[in-house]
Amino acid sequence: MRIVYLHQYFNTPSMAGGLRSYEMAKRLVGRGHEVHVITSIRDVLNQGNGWVVTNEDGIQVHWINVPYANTMGLIARVVAFIRFAVHSSIYATRLKGDVVFATSTPLSIGFPGLLVSRFNRIPLVFEVRDLWPEVPIAMGVLKSPLIIWAARVFERFIYRHSRAIIALSPGMKAGILKGGIPDTKVRVVPNVSDLNRFKVPVDCGMAFRRKHDWLQDKPLVVYVGTFGRINGLSYMVRLAAAIGNLNSEVRFLAVGSGIEESEIRSLATDLGVLEKNFFMLDRIPKGEIAEVLSAATVASSFVVDVPETWANSANKFFDALAAGKPVIINHEGWLADLLRENGAGIVLGANNLDRSAIDLLQFIEDEDRVIQAGKNALKLAESRFNIEDLANDLADILEEVAKGP
Repeated sequence: MRIVYLHQYFNTPSMAGGLRSYEMAKRLVGRGHEVHVITSIRDVLNQGNGWVVTNEDGIQVHWINVPYANTMGLIARVVAFIRFAVHSSIYATRLKGDVVFATSTPLSIGFPGLLVSRFNRIPLVFEVRDLWPEVPIAMGVLKSPLIIWAARVFERFIYRHSRAIIALSPGMKAGILKGGIPDTKVRVVPNVSDLNRFKVPVDCGMAFRRKHDWLQDKPLVVYVGTFGRINGLSYMVRLAAAIGNLNSEVRFLAVGSGIEESEIRSLATDLGVLEKNFFMLDRIPKGEIAEVLSAATVASSFVVDVPETWANSANKFFDALAAGKPVIINHEGWLADLLRENGAGIVLGANNLDRSAIDLLQFIEDEDRVIQAGKNALKLAESRFNIEDLANDLADILEEVAKGP
């Protein structure tokens, strides 16, 4: 089977960012399929023109230069979405295939997905990584009634014309079904835990600790990801300030970059925690994150206090499970239920920072509880989110769709 795989933000292990598409595509190739990924080179300093084709572990990856960064403003990002949608639509229709698989965000990826599907008369499978446009609307990013209406119409149009829809969480599936989409059309294939990548020897974490004088043998709370509006990383800074008043030994580390990076740094400076118990490192390739997680006492995943974000399926959450680390989050939803039911971490309150600081400190200071939570996290990764199992689920869906109704 030949699969045309559309993903604007495809990454390889040498790049920073999520690897779901790379890992899924690699396993589709291993299953005997020919995979062509259509994606973009996002480096704002890259001035190349035209398409470049590389082979990444058997995956044929087609790259077009469309600069993009989380630090861009809304208009610049929309322009990048449109540019990629136009370029990929023209290019991908020349690639014959048996099925086209388009993964969002952005929602605009549905445009080339639909065109390739119609032009080449092959079925479309659409993957929903975030409920778009519901989340941008809830966060006030999309305000124009006309734009909101158009986005919702386009969203429903894509869903109706997809042979199958893949949601990354039960909450996302529920959001899709609200639009009148049949339940049988929507499958849940959540984000994955890559045990081979993140289950590393303890020495890896110890090596990371020895590199940093401010860390050494102190408790460490780690966040690895984007510093975006939706992540609300100011919560972590304020949590560090609150815990600093109770125990000055606990260290917080945020690894990444994004539009709120300067705001986070300024807030940490104002609260007097920067380079004291709150530290920041630039984003690193995915292949190096295992070392950081290995050094962590607990890992974290945060979002702003907006209910529409609770259905998230953040990579960082599942990477932490694979590393055998307890996870702390600050929101409700299916991930909160997972942690509570399996004893794999704790759920902090979104608003009462003093109470959250006490809860987190009590957890960290209970060594037996931390060790058990880490074991429970690893068990979850192995039993429910193992990348091999979920890649097979995705392959089954694509193969089923390609065979026809």
